[in-house]
Amino acid sequence: MKSEINKTDFSNFVIDIKQKILSKQYEALKSVNKELISLYWDIGKSIVQKQESLGWGKAVVKVLSQELQKEFVGMKGFSVQNLWNMRLFYKEYGENEKLQTLSREIAWSHNVAIFTKAKNELEREFYIKMVLKFGWSYRVLDNQIDNKSYEKFLQKQTNFDFYPRLIHTKAQLLLKSRYDRL
Repeated sequence: MKSEINKTDFSNFVIDIKQKILSKQYEALKSVNKELISLYWDIGKSIVQKQESLGWGKAVVKVLSQELQKEFVGMKGFSVQNLWNMRLFYKEYGENEKLQTLSREIAWSHNVAIFTKAKNELEREFYIKMVLKFGWSYRVLDNQIDNKSYEKFLQKQTNFDFYPRLIHTKAQLLLKSRYDRL
């Protein structure tokens, strides 16, 4: 004998299954992104190594782009500009393991914005961590970089937190008013 399905139980069951599907889709996307970033890293590294060891010039990037686009018809990502970005990605993050690891956690477009616009490793790390923490879209990230959020963040750093609240507030106001007059 079949029992009657409780609508609330079934509704909760469906919600649970949907959440599992969405969670696994998200995990799959993260995995694909990490592999794509890893591929772009390897391509950038290969370009740099060949240019350095064999003395290849700039033309190699254009020819490589043409060859890859012929082989992988319809697959995006192998334009001349993107190959130059891969090369720059490797050059800019090559010496910094922390940035290498963090960069695999965000989308390629975010990485490009960061390593082409941020001036140093600390600024790059800041923006990567902000993307991870706040889930910034590319446009938000681009605006944050253009608005110099990193510099503004640094300007707000003080050691006033060690003082009682009243002194802390007064010190911040004093410092702010001094900089406002400059």
